[in-house]
Amino acid sequence: MKKILVFALSLLALAGCSDLFEQINRPGGRTNDEEMNRDGWVLMSQIQALEDQAFPEQENTWQMNVDLIGNYCGRYMTHTQPNWNNNFQRMNAPEGWAAYPFRDCLPKVSTAMRELARRVEKDNPFYCWAQIVRAAALLRLTDTYGPFPISDDGTYASQKEVYSSLLADLDHALGILGPMVKADPALVMGVAAKDRVYGGRMAQWVTYGHSLRLRMAVRMRFADPQTAKAVAESAVQEGVMTANADNCATDFQPNGQYKTSVEWGDSRACADIESYLTGFGDPRLTLYFKPTATAGPRAVIGCPASATIGDNSVAKGLYSAANVEASTPGVWMTAAEMYFCRAEGALAGWNMGGTAQHLYEEGVRASFEQWGASGIDAYLADQTSLQANYANADGGFGRSAYSRVSDITIAWREGDTDERKLERIITQKWLAMFPYGDEAWAELRRTGYPKVFALSPAAVTGADVPNRVPFDPKEAVNNRDNYQAALALLGGADDYMTKMWWQR
Repeated sequence: MKKILVFALSLLALAGCSDLFEQINRPGGRTNDEEMNRDGWVLMSQIQALEDQAFPEQENTWQMNVDLIGNYCGRYMTHTQPNWNNNFQRMNAPEGWAAYPFRDCLPKVSTAMRELARRVEKDNPFYCWAQIVRAAALLRLTDTYGPFPISDDGTYASQKEVYSSLLADLDHALGILGPMVKADPALVMGVAAKDRVYGGRMAQWVTYGHSLRLRMAVRMRFADPQTAKAVAESAVQEGVMTANADNCATDFQPNGQYKTSVEWGDSRACADIESYLTGFGDPRLTLYFKPTATAGPRAVIGCPASATIGDNSVAKGLYSAANVEASTPGVWMTAAEMYFCRAEGALAGWNMGGTAQHLYEEGVRASFEQWGASGIDAYLADQTSLQANYANADGGFGRSAYSRVSDITIAWREGDTDERKLERIITQKWLAMFPYGDEAWAELRRTGYPKVFALSPAAVTGADVPNRVPFDPKEAVNNRDNYQAALALLGGADDYMTKMWWQR
């Protein structure tokens, strides 16, 4: 009864915006007060279904959509299973792996949106809320594959068109929800318990929506600088995340990374992130990763990306698991990321509300605060620490050692070139975004930073980081004409090496 009351109260709050309330409940429309009360659980079930795809924490969804792809390609984690030596890092993953996000995520997102559209008008606040969540889900998919079918008829849009469409949806949604929040900052909408991210608090969803716009703007900075600048400045002006209280985190239990890394032992820390954290003397090292079960040259040891694993029971003892519990919320966007996005924007001459140095340092501070790490002032003043040379665990798999590949330091240096400043920003951004590997992978592809170790053995392509995942091979048969059109939009072969639209 309490949950139903929360929903009813939210409807009364909506009535405060009388013009909008009358518009979305006008005679002849698809909803009215009685229907909204009756259908509240149905509407919220669709919102929750969308959240489960935009922020997937269910163990199988997490592993197949995020861990195997973004976390591995973004050099946060790597595998410990001997039968997984064909994988996304080596750019020869099984076809079923490559097709999984397309076959699993897209139908669920489309079904939820169709059900909402059947029940409410597109100016309805619930539909607008859903548009924000859908944009997050489809952004991950287009940044995995490139051109993508965002309409129900199977027609592919170019990645530029997908970005334009998602930004238009966000503009529409925030144009309706934003004024409602300004009229009532405490507005809670829907059955709060069914929103595992923000509990139905619309002010935080609006902040998240503008933060998503900023993420997208920075992503397309080199491909469409004029649009990127306009979207970024608008997002910052409207209000993006500036405090960890607004971080996007879903309370889904058990946590997906807990299942894959801790309980199952399928993944362990990657050598790349461990080498930076170790070399920087970064206190987040032991907050991100557990000590190894088997004694080695240091407490936390990462496994080289692409290492040929011979024995899972040995590998998971030699290398460090993620330091996460079953009840740990899954984090998908943070205030730290937004500060780093703004720092890069300021470096490019955009109006981001501060200098590149100030925003960079605020990003590091926000990450330390998020993780409860100490020593922030000394860390930001460190002008000498470098990425560590990597030494493998005793009896480990893969290469025994790597020399550092980066000489970037922590402390801001105003006299550095813009390129070196960008490397510093992105390296710390990458460290701060753990454990969301999709964004880590995107930054590697977009900027070339942070610098990472060469794969050994090498990938079949000879490259160290894939640019995309090939389309679902069934599309060539089941959606043949649209697949052929998608290849033309892709502008290259349907393989791991053809670049994203935003890679310049």
